[in-house]
Amino acid sequence: MGISKELFSFLLTKLSIITFFALSWQGASWALDSSDFPSLFAVINSLQFHLNEGEMITNLLITLRRVLLSFTIAMLLGGIIGILMGVNAWLNKLTDSLLIVLLNIPALVTILLCYIWIGLVEAAAIAAVVINKVPTVVVMIREGARTVDQDLLAVAKVYQLSPRATFFKVFLPQLYPYIIASARSGLSLIWKIVLVVELLGRSDGVGFALNTLFQFFDIAGILAYTLAFVLIVLLIEILFFKPFDKLVARGNHFD
Repeated sequence: MGISKELFSFLLTKLSIITFFALSWQGASWALDSSDFPSLFAVINSLQFHLNEGEMITNLLITLRRVLLSFTIAMLLGGIIGILMGVNAWLNKLTDSLLIVLLNIPALVTILLCYIWIGLVEAAAIAAVVINKVPTVVVMIREGARTVDQDLLAVAKVYQLSPRATFFKVFLPQLYPYIIASARSGLSLIWKIVLVVELLGRSDGVGFALNTLFQFFDIAGILAYTLAFVLIVLLIEILFFKPFDKLVARGNHFD
């Protein structure tokens, strides 16, 4: 029952925000009365058209696949590197400058270089996204690894837990808040980078579709794709991040 109330409260909050945004949007459209600011009804009609007659579903699925693959690789690589830097002061000192450099290289530069060096292929697109995301994951996971409770690790050693059990049952659970934070920020970043990657060098996906709509000045179509993105992000939040948040909170409460 408690979970149902929390879910209901979450949905009610999101619904209130969406309602306020929709009313504001429609009101602004009526006030401006401009073709450059289509009404919410026009955007919904465009969304319906692209879903039924266009290639929106196909493009969304293609982009989601790229996002999921890039996200998984970046989280795994960034997590491993972040943990190693967090527990090893010498390694952290050796690679910290490189990490700062990678954090500040513009995403566009990385995308262009990957396309030039690897070619206009899927591997280049995924590599460009991963390279841009990994440093931000490393930073967050490294800070988490630095704050791991050493007393708990000492207790695990006293009870002669194996290195595997110590890592998965004592060390890793303390990183969960940092992992979920990096996952949330990472998802929002990867969405944006994937769209740029698709716009510059792919012939499918949402980024390619947005570029086509831009060339025809189809503002309602652009906003329709944006609306579809927002709905997908909210769905991911409800289905994945919220349940994981509850598991982390339950584990911390138990501790």
